[in-house]
Amino acid sequence: MFHKFTFLLLFAALMPSLVFAQNSISGKITDANSGDALPGAHIILQKSMKKTVSNINGDFKMTNITNGSYEITVSYLGYEKYTKQIKVDGDISLKIALKTSAIMEDEVVIAATRASDRTGTTFKNITKAEIQKADVGKDLPYILNMTPSVVSGSDAGAGVGYTSIRIRGTDISRINVTMNGIPVNDPESQGVFWVNMPDLAGSLNSIQVQRGIGTSSNGAAAFGASINMATSGLAAKPFAEVSTSYGSFNTQRYRVLASTGLIDGKWSFDTRLSRIHSDGFIDRASSDLNSYYVSGAYYGENSILRFNIISGQEKTYQSWNGVPKVRLEDDEEGMQRYADHYLYSQKEVDEMKASNSRTYNKYTYDNETDNYKQDNYQLLYTQKLNSHWNLNAALHYTKGKGYYESFKNKRKLGKYYGVPDVIIGGDTIKKTDAVHQKWLDNDFYGGTFSFTYNNKKNLVLNFGGAANHYVGDHFGKVIWAEYASTLGKDYQWYTNLGEKNTYNAYMKANYMINQKLSIYGDLQYRKVDYWMSGLHDDFMDLTGEHHFNFVNPKVGVHYDINDVHNVYFSAAMAQKEPTRSDFRDADAGKTPVSELLIDYELGYSMNTQNMIFRANAYFMDYKDQLIATGKINNVGAAIMTNIDKSYRAGIELVLGVRITKWMNWNGNISLSQNKIANYTEYVDNWNTGAQDSTVLGTTDIAFSPNVVGASQFEFTPIENFRIMLNTKYVGKQYIDNTSNDMNSIDAYTTTDLVLRYELSPNFMKGIGISFSMNNIFSAQYETNGWVYSYNVDDTWASGPTERYTMDGYFPQAGINFMLGVDLKF
Repeated sequence: MFHKFTFLLLFAALMPSLVFAQNSISGKITDANSGDALPGAHIILQKSMKKTVSNINGDFKMTNITNGSYEITVSYLGYEKYTKQIKVDGDISLKIALKTSAIMEDEVVIAATRASDRTGTTFKNITKAEIQKADVGKDLPYILNMTPSVVSGSDAGAGVGYTSIRIRGTDISRINVTMNGIPVNDPESQGVFWVNMPDLAGSLNSIQVQRGIGTSSNGAAAFGASINMATSGLAAKPFAEVSTSYGSFNTQRYRVLASTGLIDGKWSFDTRLSRIHSDGFIDRASSDLNSYYVSGAYYGENSILRFNIISGQEKTYQSWNGVPKVRLEDDEEGMQRYADHYLYSQKEVDEMKASNSRTYNKYTYDNETDNYKQDNYQLLYTQKLNSHWNLNAALHYTKGKGYYESFKNKRKLGKYYGVPDVIIGGDTIKKTDAVHQKWLDNDFYGGTFSFTYNNKKNLVLNFGGAANHYVGDHFGKVIWAEYASTLGKDYQWYTNLGEKNTYNAYMKANYMINQKLSIYGDLQYRKVDYWMSGLHDDFMDLTGEHHFNFVNPKVGVHYDINDVHNVYFSAAMAQKEPTRSDFRDADAGKTPVSELLIDYELGYSMNTQNMIFRANAYFMDYKDQLIATGKINNVGAAIMTNIDKSYRAGIELVLGVRITKWMNWNGNISLSQNKIANYTEYVDNWNTGAQDSTVLGTTDIAFSPNVVGASQFEFTPIENFRIMLNTKYVGKQYIDNTSNDMNSIDAYTTTDLVLRYELSPNFMKGIGISFSMNNIFSAQYETNGWVYSYNVDDTWASGPTERYTMDGYFPQAGINFMLGVDLKF
């Protein structure tokens, strides 16, 4: 139903465009000093959806423009932005001469690390204004939730705390994330923990989301998508802003922003202070988050020097276990089975039975919390070497340290903590209640660089690279035990160390063959060296070293059919090393190997005055992809196993329609197939102590819904008053790779209503009032889950061998609200 509606709107939008649009706007973009043509300049017709790029001769043309008054803007890297009011009542020809900027601009840094309109890749740019519109008190994954093929979720169910994002079914450990071109992914887990960077959206200037492999970048492998973030750039004038928000589940956000503007034409300083609290939708799933951002910059005529500090500190009550399906479905017999099969204690099962079916949290210990502090330091330097060459360089350092604390019931002293039994009188005590903390103390530092060459005719060349070093110290401490004589105060029962060096170098070239055709080439080299030493918490020796050398080529072609239609094609290769847990949990002698992905993208776009349409078909072909099969290692830990063949194939459609001057509609839909060939499932057999295997053939890749769609209506009934109606649809998805309907998440649709009103009193710059009513139809849905299966016969239960599951699903909040007030000075 969602996709039929999309095509109907597309047809309806095309008709007025074809019937009423008659005029054209053409022109030539040149350098004001030399008179040379400037190819690749971006021309936008404001208050419409029309935009284009100048060709190899600096010429551009926009056709099918209706009569009216417009503002046209032209931007080109290193030049002042050009703006002109024009009245269209016939064909117009413009000669636009751009002046070089008096100071370097932050866009120089951004352009060096991002895809452009002519790189033949699939991407979405999110501007600062769009980030602000979507920023209604939830974490960054929710700000990106309306972009194509994105599925976001939250452990606590309210969008604050531990949140997640998947793009085309790809999780965050396979998504390359950078900030100002600097790697953000944790080198060992290869994930990004947004909870460690609270309220980051308040300090972002723009985001580019590339789907598929995309263009080469620093940091982790882009194994399905990348997220490139840029922090706030130059604010020409000083400002201050105080924001406060309050909503459901006692969710509160306080934010202070300030900037000096440009001082003496050279200096600027910016800051953000944020505090966020939420009780969470799930029981006890609270979050207390604090962060700050400080940035100081020097702007010269030919250089920029900027220093950033991004700091975050979080304390989050654990809600990582999810809600068992038997609790969601009020299955009393199933809940009791958790005790009968020794999965939970009887006390825990009684607590589960007494809980709310959608907000149940297994953890009840008062300080069952995650505690972590992360500080990011960035020194960024940009230098214009001459009229054709720019240099970007950066040094970075990230310090992270923290722990999560857990209460453990009746732990065997020898098995879990490696200490002798306790003898009291004549009694031998083998088990104890205990509270322990698992710590991570890590350091990540390195440097990046890139040179950009633009001959301002037909060639843009970029080459760069990075060298980074990571040290992660993992250790566990017992801080309390019921029987502590052999444990002692802060007894450390394990410690292990991970060290990782990563190097990469790349060269990217975009060449305009003629006025319509551009080709793109990209070659990346990545070298990874990873060492592990010491014992894991189960006393497994992790000592080993792993080395990888990857060469990743990429090619693309872009063709402008005319000013309305264009097409592109790209083919790209990416290779990815296993994560720390992949190595850690593997059986001895069965080390996982690297994964390989070849990604093919074919796209078409159409821009008319009142409509944008994008269609993109992709085929992502995997070799040796690491997935969970249910197989466990010799100490019972789950193993990610290399499988020979798997793929993702789909089509993504994006449509934007300017229906009237006061109403816009934007929508997207992704239709895909995500398959594993010749899948074999492994299930524990509790009677034999071995595993039962079943060949299932072709199955669906977990967490990969075949349909993902989004719809946004935006109304501006009166000046400065905006209404947005956002609808998100996510199709059925499996939580394992068996395509078993019993282990799946139902399809869901949510709709949010957002109201924003801006006042402009005489005594201050503005007052903004926002109100969001989320999930207005109170849909009951889950966004994530996990499952463990086992076989057992009548030794445990009455009857023959049967299959059982232990699982956890993550319910999201029903209808909830957030009210905010922004004061701008």
